[in-house]
Amino acid sequence: MRIISFNANGIRSAATKGFFDWLKTQKADVVCLQETKAQEAQLTDAAFRPDGHHCFYRDAITKKGYSGVAIYSRREPDEVRTSLGWPPFDDEGRYIEARYGNLSVVSFYIPSGSSGEQRQGFKFEAMEWLRPTLDQWLASGRDYVLCGDWNIVRSRLDIRNWSSNQKNSGCLPAERDWLNGLCADEQGWVDSYRTLHPDGEDYTWWSNRGAARANNVGWRIDYQLVTPSLRKKLKACAIHATPRFSDHAPYVVDYT
Repeated sequence: MRIISFNANGIRSAATKGFFDWLKTQKADVVCLQETKAQEAQLTDAAFRPDGHHCFYRDAITKKGYSGVAIYSRREPDEVRTSLGWPPFDDEGRYIEARYGNLSVVSFYIPSGSSGEQRQGFKFEAMEWLRPTLDQWLASGRDYVLCGDWNIVRSRLDIRNWSSNQKNSGCLPAERDWLNGLCADEQGWVDSYRTLHPDGEDYTWWSNRGAARANNVGWRIDYQLVTPSLRKKLKACAIHATPRFSDHAPYVVDYT
């Protein structure tokens, strides 16, 4: 099984840069998108319904052209969920889940706090609200794959400029403590990339400012976190920094 997670930073923009042509070559079973930045009614072109995939979108209803998540699936899910029950999060189009028997694949877009104190406050509120839900999923007995842009690095290995970003959103100690707390022990969420590459220093996002991408001044903020039951099924993973479809790179994981 191959699952891809990708923050498109605008699905229509990514399409013009060849994302869907690239996707055809990947033979993915499930594709989780974030930041579609579109309403589904704007995506009537066949390009946004890739051949062989069932396509599901959860748009932001608070502001058009903002946020938004999607799942493309070769197998028709038994069920698709688009609400966690907290309107401030749900209405920004930040969660969609496809269920296949005992397996759930989630596309998450965790808020960014980089625009200022108000959004950072919302990010912390979302993190606090999500924790019990994530704990419940972990204890449920279901197999979960949580894909998405979490807007948080875990450690020094996940960001080029560690020291200078300690006071910046995405690398704040409280954010890292929260995410690392989710992955705290053998019974916690499993970071697929870090499990397969314990010493890896690869990134999934680069600022559009300066020459960050050219100089590989990046952050690893896109994850596939899985339940411990799937740890032994992790086979391989890859971050596709090129071709460039977005300020993020697609993150691909193969499961046995």
